[in-house]
Amino acid sequence: MQRTYLVLVFSLLLPLAAHAEEPGDKLAGLAFARRNCTECHAVVAGAQYSPNIKAPTFEAVARTAGMTGRALAVWLQTSHPSMPNIIIGTEDRDNVIAYILSLRSQPAK
Repeated sequence: MQRTYLVLVFSLLLPLAAHAEEPGDKLAGLAFARRNCTECHAVVAGAQYSPNIKAPTFEAVARTAGMTGRALAVWLQTSHPSMPNIIIGTEDRDNVIAYILSLRSQPAK
């Protein structure tokens, strides 16, 4: 009985573990960011300032307390008065999110 219970619990939790990592390709996200975001944002790790002083660096965004993939997805899909209204496809959005979140693991400068 206990073994059956454990198998049931693990079979229910396994799909959650499969989705625990953020979707997306961080290298493709960096390439997209370099093509589309560098006019305003510093997108590479270690950058101190963005070309537009009001635009945060991607690393600063990544290190924002409580920043998650879901929060970034909402932020990227919401219009901002100080940011051009760009439409990012789901795959590109997920790639950019994966790249931004990968910057959290970079050593702090």
